[in-house]
Amino acid sequence: IRGYGAICGYRETERALRGGAGRALLLRVADAAFPPPARPPQPLVHVLDLQPRGHVRPHVDSVKFCGCTIAGVSLLSPSVLRLVCCRQPQDRMDLLLEPGSLYVLRGAARYEFTHEILPDAESWFGERRVPRGRRISIIYRNSPPGEPPPPPGT
Repeated sequence: IRGYGAICGYRETERALRGGAGRALLLRVADAAFPPPARPPQPLVHVLDLQPRGHVRPHVDSVKFCGCTIAGVSLLSPSVLRLVCCRQPQDRMDLLLEPGSLYVLRGAARYEFTHEILPDAESWFGERRVPRGRRISIIYRNSPPGEPPPPPGT
């Protein structure tokens, strides 16, 4: 379990989701989050296993590694995703990510806001306490501009 950088208390890997269930999930996420003319998602997904005491610090994903869209499927534990405007930090929004939910960051949400998963001690959605357990997320990204899109059918 690692604990430095943007993410604390986690394990991660990249995987190609092949087979029936993985392929079906990829197609559903691609339809919802990467409609044409957007570049399709990369063939490898980022799988993030966040421990109950882990969290994701505020950050904006690098444009060197991913394109205009980031989409995540949340599994196991509910969590709170906080978006904070980089130029006006008083502008912020909390989103409740229930298990099985999909979030999509593109446009202003992708480039002009930080995003973070709140630690358990700060995990509130309005007046509701959202206790954090182990959270797994499957994160889809498309290629940055200048890189060839993934081959069809991957």
